[in-house]
Amino acid sequence: MIPNFVHKAIDQLRVDVDVQMLRVMARFLDLLQKTNQQFNLTGIHDRDEMWRRHIIDSLTLLPWIEDSAGLPKKIIDVGTGGGVPGIPIAIARPDLQLTLLDATAKKARFCQQCIADLGLAQVDVVNERAETIGQHPDHRQRYDAAACRALGPMRQLLEYTLPLVRTGGQVLAMKGPKAEAELAQATDAMHLLGGGELEVFDAYPPGFDKNTVIVVIHKASATPPQYPRPPGMPRQSPL
Repeated sequence: MIPNFVHKAIDQLRVDVDVQMLRVMARFLDLLQKTNQQFNLTGIHDRDEMWRRHIIDSLTLLPWIEDSAGLPKKIIDVGTGGGVPGIPIAIARPDLQLTLLDATAKKARFCQQCIADLGLAQVDVVNERAETIGQHPDHRQRYDAAACRALGPMRQLLEYTLPLVRTGGQVLAMKGPKAEAELAQATDAMHLLGGGELEVFDAYPPGFDKNTVIVVIHKASATPPQYPRPPGMPRQSPL
């Protein structure tokens, strides 16, 4: 069953998500709840709150995923955890090519199960650290966009994501009320890693009691080859 507030939120967000897509998202929540009883995928257990935090929150990214002249757009969800925001986005946009990245094997296996059960043929899963695949030729600067949520402070987040994005692409970071302070500290790191124009948007329109923002960082130039640094370094010694 899809709660009424979900339909209302979809209308207010003005995103193109139909009832069949919402049914698939409900199935995703079924899988998430069931698996969460075996090992921790999310600290959220209330079904309505899962709709709000895992589905509706993820769908706020849709307006910022630009069309790509009719071509499949390659997006990587960095630190996807239980498949958020990547899986809801993949359900809503079957034209996109999604890669779900997580370093924890159990979480990656859960995402693979979801892909099979939900029929998301355009999605793949990589069980690896962002610092490692950021240096791999199959992934380095290969994506049109990198999306992330709860990935850490901005200086770390930029080193995890910008090396994966092609020049002209973008990073889409969902952040909370500390975004401004984090951005003020991350200016040098952003330019060092190839970032250019930066924009901050409210994730939700007026009427929602939410202070989530979407930080859009446009990639202006290639990331220098020494970045990302070896695993653990971005966290231990942020740029």
